[in-house]
Amino acid sequence: MSQTDNHGRIGPNAIIRVFEALNEQRGRTVAEAVFQRAGLGGYLDALPEAMVPEEEVIALQQALRDELGISEAREIARDAGRRTGDYLLARRIPRPAQALLKILPAKLAARTLLKAISGNAWTFVGTGHFAVTSASPPRIEITHSPLCRGTQSDEPLCDFYAGTFERLFRVLVHPDSVFTETACQATGDPSCQFEGRWS
Repeated sequence: MSQTDNHGRIGPNAIIRVFEALNEQRGRTVAEAVFQRAGLGGYLDALPEAMVPEEEVIALQQALRDELGISEAREIARDAGRRTGDYLLARRIPRPAQALLKILPAKLAARTLLKAISGNAWTFVGTGHFAVTSASPPRIEITHSPLCRGTQSDEPLCDFYAGTFERLFRVLVHPDSVFTETACQATGDPSCQFEGRWS
């Protein structure tokens, strides 16, 4: 499937990993409540195996916040992002590529990984727009992020992305990598921005 075929669709990790994080941290009853609130009760019997409409991801993130409160929703979303990173490492990023990234100097590995993430951004931003604004330090900008779309908040909300980026960078670039969302459209910024750092 090409990017042009994918308008408004997102990979199923944005649903599956949220369910896993909820189920493990809060239990099946809370997971069911969140998914029912999002109108995604059908996934409780069979989680998606293909790309999903971005509206489902938007609804799930909103239901997380409504059901759990922003602080706990952010923790669940970040955990789901870490789980997504683990999935990508296990199933999507070829072993030889991982081995190469691990032996490259961190700055070069970061640049290479950012290029790969950018090439696959269509699978996780839907109709949003992804851009790498700096390789050193790593800076990523997402405009019209489905994770916070239509929401106003006093704090950034795109923790799923931050968790995914951080996990990939910790394994492939530098073990002390930390990714922070430094700006978010939910707080009134023009875009959502993420910055990676390591000691």
